[in-house]
Amino acid sequence: MTAIPTVTAYDGLTLPVIGFGTYRLNGAAGAETIARAIDHGYTLLDSAFNYENEGAVGRGVRISGRDRAELIVTSKLPGRHHAYDEARVTIEESVYRTGLDYLDLYLIHWPNPRVGKYVEAWRALLDARESGLVKAVGVCNFLPEHLERLQAETGVLPSVNQIELHPFFPQTDALAYNAEHGILTQAWSPLGRGNDLLRHPVITGIAQAHDATPGQVVLAWAMARGAIPLPKAASEARQIENLEAVQLQLSPDEVAALTALGRPDGRTSGQDPASHEEF
Repeated sequence: MTAIPTVTAYDGLTLPVIGFGTYRLNGAAGAETIARAIDHGYTLLDSAFNYENEGAVGRGVRISGRDRAELIVTSKLPGRHHAYDEARVTIEESVYRTGLDYLDLYLIHWPNPRVGKYVEAWRALLDARESGLVKAVGVCNFLPEHLERLQAETGVLPSVNQIELHPFFPQTDALAYNAEHGILTQAWSPLGRGNDLLRHPVITGIAQAHDATPGQVVLAWAMARGAIPLPKAASEARQIENLEAVQLQLSPDEVAALTALGRPDGRTSGQDPASHEEF
């Protein structure tokens, strides 16, 4: 089993440098896939209320044979339930759906700034942490302006900010801001999504030089920059391949070359947190 290094947030939350995405892993087959990932060494599992698979994640945890205390099970609050009372009930439902006694990490999925209730949602997450329903709390897709409002109105910054991050959208400024404040950056869609990222000649060239796969190069790049990638993999071979990326050491020049692939329109689906609303 591959040994996975860890990183620590400003408040002491410690996470492995790579996690496992579970989007579209549903039902019995999804639970079995998640259990296999756990057996191969993944301990950080990423889910969401809107993925409709919290039950499969919980089932995967139970049939994996891994000690529950060694796992970090994550879910996320949807935008339609940002109002405080709705948020509290939704967090409870997430826990109940998993069939676990608690969740290790709970995130606000999107800030939905036009609706403007993300501070209410954040207060609900903080209270759920206080009551022991969840162990740690964070956000997804929050810009500095959103994070600053959380701090100004509640005095508490998130432990984690999960954002879209890959070589076509390297998020240099967001990474720096999060690091400056001790917030861990997680990367969703770290291998791109429906684009030609893994066929780019810079990436394939670096992969050939290291006798690695393009996916491993991209994951190693994310980790070298201080981000925690959350790749999803249904096949056992790909799960192992992705996890072994922690052993790949890229040179500073290689990291810079990959970062230079960034594009102004690099988002995979154009989802700008300043305006995107997801319910």
